[in-house]
Amino acid sequence: MSELAAGKHVQYILSVEKKKDSLESVAMEHLRMNGAYWGLTTLDLLGKLHAVDVDEVVSWVLSCQHESGGFAGNIGHDPHILYTLSAVQILSLFEKLDVLDVEKVSNYVSGLQNEDGSFSGDMWGEIDTRFSYIAICCLSLLHHLDKINVENAVKYIVSCRNLDGGFGCTPGGESHAGQIFCCVGALAITGSLHHIDKDLLGWWLCERQVKSGGLNGRPEKLPDVCYSWWVLSSLIIIDRVHWINKEKLVKFILDCQDLEKGGISDRPDDAVDVYHTYFGVAGLSLLEYPGVKAIDPAYALPVDVVNRIFFRS
Repeated sequence: MSELAAGKHVQYILSVEKKKDSLESVAMEHLRMNGAYWGLTTLDLLGKLHAVDVDEVVSWVLSCQHESGGFAGNIGHDPHILYTLSAVQILSLFEKLDVLDVEKVSNYVSGLQNEDGSFSGDMWGEIDTRFSYIAICCLSLLHHLDKINVENAVKYIVSCRNLDGGFGCTPGGESHAGQIFCCVGALAITGSLHHIDKDLLGWWLCERQVKSGGLNGRPEKLPDVCYSWWVLSSLIIIDRVHWINKEKLVKFILDCQDLEKGGISDRPDDAVDVYHTYFGVAGLSLLEYPGVKAIDPAYALPVDVVNRIFFRS
């Protein structure tokens, strides 16, 4: 089994930011805030966050804030709850939440809650359990969960639970590992895990492991490194991670590395990208791989960052 090429991955993450004219950079232009979160969190998990200019990053993040209080994926784009959480997570990494007008940001997020407890992603009204997780995670990090109706938010998430134990994007939607993470994470943050049938959901999640050791997001789909996060974090939260073969999953993630140029791909020998590099490293963190910092399975931030936010005296 190959080892984690941490140094190569750090170089890859740092190089992506410098190649402004590359296809990857242009294709991600509209969601650069998410890309920054993936890349910077990877650097932190590998102990190399100091390799970036903090002031430059913080200045750029703030330049993406809209007058509504929400953040856009890049300068000049429209605000969305997705990018708002990424902005808060980035500032959390650097201990810079104090630069925010927390009231303004939390008002933007809480203003997206609907009467049934669900959340819209932005002013255009798309509803998805992803947005429920994002709102709850973001407001929790800002110590402003009291700005929303948590009881209704939980009721809406529970209404998206399926007979197989999983969760969909809306009531009746197909169970999907990404949506399951969002719902399980939100229920964990709100202290509502009692709504989950842990054995039933644990069975559905552990069935996502295929012969190669990788995990897929739904039945009959190919494995993908990103599910090393979505599935694994959910299994850890519900205490059923021992139901999968961890050693085979580690091997699958390591086999997806580009050992020459750095980065991790969705499957072995495919092209690498920042998204899969982050979720591959985050998956290894959850698997307690040597040399990778611990990550919190609900907040998707390094454990030391989360502890700083909630337990600093």
